[in-house]
Amino acid sequence: MKTLITVMGVLALAATAAASEIHGPAQTSAGSAISISTSGSGEATFYLIGPASATKQKVQAGSDVPIVGDQLDNAGRYVAILCASDGCTSTSFFVTPGTANRLGLLVHPSRVPVGKANGISTVAFVFDNFHNLVLKPQPIKFSILPKNAKEVSANRESQNGVAWIRISSANKEGATKIGAEIGHADEVRVVQQVAADACNLRIKASRAKENFLVETEPVRDCSGNAIPDGTVVSFTKSDSAGKTTVDVPIKRGIAKVEMPVQGPARITVASGVVTGNELEVSASR
Repeated sequence: MKTLITVMGVLALAATAAASEIHGPAQTSAGSAISISTSGSGEATFYLIGPASATKQKVQAGSDVPIVGDQLDNAGRYVAILCASDGCTSTSFFVTPGTANRLGLLVHPSRVPVGKANGISTVAFVFDNFHNLVLKPQPIKFSILPKNAKEVSANRESQNGVAWIRISSANKEGATKIGAEIGHADEVRVVQQVAADACNLRIKASRAKENFLVETEPVRDCSGNAIPDGTVVSFTKSDSAGKTTVDVPIKRGIAKVEMPVQGPARITVASGVVTGNELEVSASR
């Protein structure tokens, strides 16, 4: 609080008092060294107030004040103030972002079903070497490299420091690399593409002592990708004893269950919203 009051007091004094002159550039880029020229004579105090810092040093009025690039890392408005024996004077200048040379890349989600249109969102943020957001339009190259497939690329121009693209997932499961590139900077993220909903779900039944063993064929999605183990498959039996549903996880690509049957029975199968074929069996020998 004391530092803030002191800085505010210096600014107020600089605005009201006539003093030696001080001049600086109207604009410079982040990280670039500059020189502030002053007039007058004698010992003076120089203040530099920026978006994220404030410095103070003793100088000689009438000589140039060098400002090293490390003091100008943050883009924004800076105020330079010179306080000598005849009062304080000030000048302001702007520091703009430097050359685009860094990227921040966000990809969502990290897992996505295969064959999902516009299922992957990719956003790139453009920065300079000092982490200032570069607001001027910049060309960004997005690239997609699916597993065992050729790379596909698309170019976008950033707006206000941001560029984005939507990507449809491939038809085959596996890891897909998604990258963004600008100049010598590039970032890569990995999205795991997993099987979609089951497709062409089919079951068969066979005798197992007094029960029926009902099992699926290998469960796959419409593109032929194996549905992951642990996915639940529901078997429903309707016979003279009533209706019974049993939920069974897929193990080693198939799901199976033993079901007791009384008289004629109908057995159906489903996984999520997908239904399969229907079987008619009978307990009579």
